[in-house]
Amino acid sequence: MTAPERPSDWFVTGGSGGSGAPDAPRVYCFAHAGGDPRSFLAWGTELGDEAQLVAVCPPGRGHRAAEPRPTLEEFAEGAAAAVHARESDTGGARPVYLFGHSLGGLVAFETARRLRDLPGLRHLFVSGISAPALAPSRRVLELAALDGREFAEQLRFFDGFPPEIMEHEDVLDLLLPGVIADFRMAAGYRYRPAAPLNVSVSVIGGRDDAYLHADKMRKWTDECRTPPALHWVDGGHFYFRDKSPKAVTDLLLDAVRADRHIEVI
Repeated sequence: MTAPERPSDWFVTGGSGGSGAPDAPRVYCFAHAGGDPRSFLAWGTELGDEAQLVAVCPPGRGHRAAEPRPTLEEFAEGAAAAVHARESDTGGARPVYLFGHSLGGLVAFETARRLRDLPGLRHLFVSGISAPALAPSRRVLELAALDGREFAEQLRFFDGFPPEIMEHEDVLDLLLPGVIADFRMAAGYRYRPAAPLNVSVSVIGGRDDAYLHADKMRKWTDECRTPPALHWVDGGHFYFRDKSPKAVTDLLLDAVRADRHIEVI
């Protein structure tokens, strides 16, 4: 794995919480299609000093908007190389956790595959996404072929743009290109079988998420050395936006505390 020239470009940190102690575990977060990686930083107040929250920003998004957008595989390869480079200060032993929602969950999975030799990788959390072997779904392929207002209308299935956005064409025109580009990234994904992950895996889904089905979620078992923990939570596709990020952050904190307890013993 080749380290990127500027691994820091891949990461965004900040906020009043989630900065943790200098040697605190790090939680790397991957956003959904069209999502702003910085939106995760607000979750830092829930993590307090127990973990550092780091948002992963790929080329073509956020402060890297001028860079060419990668394929999903290129995104995962670059993110994994950047994490490797950043964690080299502890010899790769610092506890590391990955979280990704929807498209971000698929990227986080592929990143975890590329971080098998990172000693500190402890847990992968994937949210709002069916098993990778089922991707891309027919619905994602169909949606990725659309443009403009037609795309925005069909995005409703994924709890897409709220009504106030749909009513303002100028705002919609500003947001649509990034979401469409990410859906086309997802449509270009091609699953390749590989050895199951050795790390613990938690799969999170909203009970009212029309995109998810229990059978599709259970197939995550094929990707894990030990059976993944499946968590159904209240809400739709963006359950953490509808309710509270605690549905995720409580699980993150449970994992961090459990690992810390094991290390003490």
